[in-house]
Amino acid sequence: MGVEQCLARARDRLLSLQDIEGWWKDELETNVSIEAEDLFLREFLGIADPEITRQTANWIRHSQRADGTWATFYQGPADLSVTVEAYWALRYAGDPIDADHMTKAADYIRREGGLERSRVFTRIWMALFGLWRWEDLPALPPEVILLPKQVPLNIYDFACWARQTVVSLTVVGAHRPVRSMGINLDEIRTGATPPERELAPPGTVARRFQRIDRALHRYENRPHRRLREWSLRRAEQWIIARQEADGCWGGIQPPWVYSLLALYVRGYSLHHPILAQGLAGFDAWTIVEDDMRRLECCQSPVWDTCLALNALADAGVDPDDPQMEAGARWLLDQEVQIVGDWAEQRPHLAPGGWAFEFENNFYPDLDDTAEVALALRRIHHADAKQANKALGRAVEWVQGMQCADGGWAAFDADNCSPLVAELPFCDFGEVIDPPSADVTAHVVEMLCELDADEQGMKVDREAVARGVQWLSDEQEDDGSWYGRWGANYIYGTGAVIPALISAGVATDDPRVVRACQWLESVQNNDGGWGEDMRSYTDQEWRGRGESTPSQTAWALLALVAAGRASGEAARQGVAWLVENQRRDGDWSEPWYTGTGFSGDFYIRYHLYRLVFPVMALGRWVRAMEDEA
Repeated sequence: MGVEQCLARARDRLLSLQDIEGWWKDELETNVSIEAEDLFLREFLGIADPEITRQTANWIRHSQRADGTWATFYQGPADLSVTVEAYWALRYAGDPIDADHMTKAADYIRREGGLERSRVFTRIWMALFGLWRWEDLPALPPEVILLPKQVPLNIYDFACWARQTVVSLTVVGAHRPVRSMGINLDEIRTGATPPERELAPPGTVARRFQRIDRALHRYENRPHRRLREWSLRRAEQWIIARQEADGCWGGIQPPWVYSLLALYVRGYSLHHPILAQGLAGFDAWTIVEDDMRRLECCQSPVWDTCLALNALADAGVDPDDPQMEAGARWLLDQEVQIVGDWAEQRPHLAPGGWAFEFENNFYPDLDDTAEVALALRRIHHADAKQANKALGRAVEWVQGMQCADGGWAAFDADNCSPLVAELPFCDFGEVIDPPSADVTAHVVEMLCELDADEQGMKVDREAVARGVQWLSDEQEDDGSWYGRWGANYIYGTGAVIPALISAGVATDDPRVVRACQWLESVQNNDGGWGEDMRSYTDQEWRGRGESTPSQTAWALLALVAAGRASGEAARQGVAWLVENQRRDGDWSEPWYTGTGFSGDFYIRYHLYRLVFPVMALGRWVRAMEDEA
């Protein structure tokens, strides 16, 4: 089968997946802690359903590996906290302690130090059911909601995803509720010291925060009554104000769940419209297949749709095609034109961008906005005036969100405080939102392409130049770039090279040459590219991993942009995609190539395996035609 036939089959497959309303969306798969915590939430709220519990337990059991453990990504190392939560969920579902799969899990947990060594968030869930003392958790009082922006450790020092979670958990922690689940977990206790209780070295920031934590615990035992109630009311109203139209909070599972818990312990009935809508919203995120139930931690219709439209345009689909117009129309309707939390840093900036999800108006992001703009400019719109106005607002908003150092972050500007990560409470994932190479690259590419279109967009070329300089400064010694939202150096490099070329950097520029040489050096013997998620924590995995369709496509996007489409490395990558395509035009990709929080939380975007190969093959075919 030739490349053109492979591309045509993939293009047709992608077109067939479009919803009648114009959008694309495929599953976001994570790890089983999402399902375990859903069962815990239902039990705590008194809405447990035996059938939901049974089907969810089937999925958790199905996801267990032969050694009895669970991981955060496909073929990854065992994760203690995920395994503790999965084991606990199966105990709750009725699995006997002496069952083979349970003894294997318990043996692993004990070898790793027991439930005492699990993350703080796991032990918060335990505290809700009397399996851990609230007094033994790190303190973070609700009074933090009262701190002004100018004071360190105010809530806007946290990244938006952490901010929403923290505010809710301070409310829950202040009430210290306990429900009985009717089981204990004594068989996986070891008496080990929790990580945050291990004494940090003298003179370090961590040691100072441990002293602060002890002081906060003393305050928690006797809080100022009026101040505490004022803080709780402020936090409660802050949470309520940020519920989205579909009932969620932040478009992601953690703040959604903890916001429900916070309002419940504040006395809101399950029949109250806010809680009722919040609970009902989970139905749209639930997948039941083969008598197994699982949940998405997030949904990505805007992201999937703009990537699909860009890929189809690369594959040669006509800009007047009805499906392209339908996708563009849907995206235009999703534009966020209300002021969100980002305005805390940019109070005078007018809104204009896109979020990741169906509903997340308080938190549009720079990455989606850039890719949506790149897609919209390639489609002929029935209402060109509306599209141009939306693109103009996006340009203004994106430029206004540039960080002081010249880069762009995902959700906020200048959200770079290192202090919040030192809090004993914050032991899970990223808690700040600094600029990243992949987001900065997408924004630079967007601004350059819109500027080149000569549609009257007010592109600030000085902002672009600062972005290019930021990317240059962030290039790794080996020539690659770190990928914050995708795995990892292949993703970062695959995003930056097209952006630099769009910005006018020559293909023989040393930055481009070094990056391409790195990509060629990590190409697998089979012709593809792959990078294991362990590259985030172990440099030996940089650029190493089983070949995957999405990562092979990212490498090809960089090589094609750099003028190396006819080179041997690119040809081998294209051949790998052709040889590994399924009969239905899709590819198989069990590996996780999306990143939530590096080191802790990873995502398998089910559409990545198709949309990026379509994009890369389309650009490769066009490049070869131009060379002919």
